[in-house]
Amino acid sequence: MNKTFEGLYPEKLWKYFGAICEIPRPSGHEEKIIDWLLAFAKEKGLKGKRDDAGNVVISKPAYRGYEDRPVVVLQSHLDMVGEKNQDKKHDFLKDPITPIRDGEWIKADGTTLGADDGIGIAAQLALLASDDVPHGPLECLFTVEEETGLTGAFYLMDDFLEGRILLNLDSEDEGELFIGCAGGIDTVARFRAEVEEVPAGHIALNIQVKGLKGGHSGDDIHKGLGNAIKILVRYLWQMERDYGVRLARFEGGNLRNAIAREAFATALVPSKYKEEARVVLNFLAHDVQQELRKTDSGVKLELGTTEMPDKVFTKDFQQRFLNALYACPHGVMAWSQEIENLVETSTNLASVKYIDDTLVISTSQRSSVESARNNIANMVRSVFELAGASVENSDGYPGWAPNLDSPLLKVAVSTYQQLFDQKPTVRAIHAGLECGLFLQKYPDMDMISFGPTIKGAHSPDERLHIESVRKFWDHLLVMLKSL
Repeated sequence: MNKTFEGLYPEKLWKYFGAICEIPRPSGHEEKIIDWLLAFAKEKGLKGKRDDAGNVVISKPAYRGYEDRPVVVLQSHLDMVGEKNQDKKHDFLKDPITPIRDGEWIKADGTTLGADDGIGIAAQLALLASDDVPHGPLECLFTVEEETGLTGAFYLMDDFLEGRILLNLDSEDEGELFIGCAGGIDTVARFRAEVEEVPAGHIALNIQVKGLKGGHSGDDIHKGLGNAIKILVRYLWQMERDYGVRLARFEGGNLRNAIAREAFATALVPSKYKEEARVVLNFLAHDVQQELRKTDSGVKLELGTTEMPDKVFTKDFQQRFLNALYACPHGVMAWSQEIENLVETSTNLASVKYIDDTLVISTSQRSSVESARNNIANMVRSVFELAGASVENSDGYPGWAPNLDSPLLKVAVSTYQQLFDQKPTVRAIHAGLECGLFLQKYPDMDMISFGPTIKGAHSPDERLHIESVRKFWDHLLVMLKSL
């Protein structure tokens, strides 16, 4: 066992989590862990199968005396978000994750930890490897590419599962049972960059926004966190109007479901305005730090000289591009009128990437109301189309409507109260879960989602609460025995 996890309970779960950390598995590159899982099934004498999408199911017979129980599906996703600090050298396609114990938490060394959803995988493996846990027949479902569009759930075969009771192990707040989630859609805009020769009498500057927390674009969108892209655009938009700055490069953010933590630009300013460029940056830094002092106080804006680029954007293109980014909505658009403190609709300006000669802007919209989801997606589309970009929407994925009469929910609530002498919180989540797609394929499926406490998912600040893993595991075992 990895020494980081020595002495932690449950031992088997932590052993397998350590093993998972050794296997690179960013979204779209789950081949190694798929092969590892199928080899694990063979080693344990269990039935394992894979569908065309890459999803894996490993089946385990019932514990003796529990053969008459219904089949229960345990589900997690194989992929993880690969985010790292700017100064961290790490190749998510090759390098293992380095877990660190920090008091009550497990985190990683400068990267995402992959507890989302590696801890769910580890729980499944610990159950599959056990010989002393009472349960009915089990199907452990491992899906692919959840983080980049729920691909595995989209293409899950209709007859891949026998069970009609599903425990999704992909939630991040221990003591909370989730019975609903938002649907989502992606909106991607593309600008073909229009460039010209570098003007004379200018100096080249490198502007960076960093130090933000980032976070999950569903779970964290309501927390008032900073968006590095929006902050950088504020600076460049003002500098363009007041001092004629010329933009040569702009990039920020990374993944569609993460709030942008960092952004940078290369820009030219007339030499006579060099000091004004720094003064404007300092004033904006002060304003932003005040705005985010309670929610994202680590924000930093930095400026320095750099090498002169070969080209700059034309004035017309630059203005359209910056206006579109400035006008693009970001954050909470509406709160639920039915469930207290639940975000209904939101949008995330996720990333800007300069690929060859094209600026690609990725955004994502979520809502528990399908018409509202489509409305905000159209709003984002209209902003970029007005600026001359080509825009595409993904197919989107459905939400999961809450069912307060669920028999599974009643068992989950009663067993939690029995174990811990308190009622769990039952609620819906603004993030997307695969459950909505499972329900489309298996309309009679009864589902809940739960898990241990994970903070800072989708960012290098991701951390897993050790004690919550114990409670999550104990609750899972009692539920399996009771169902």
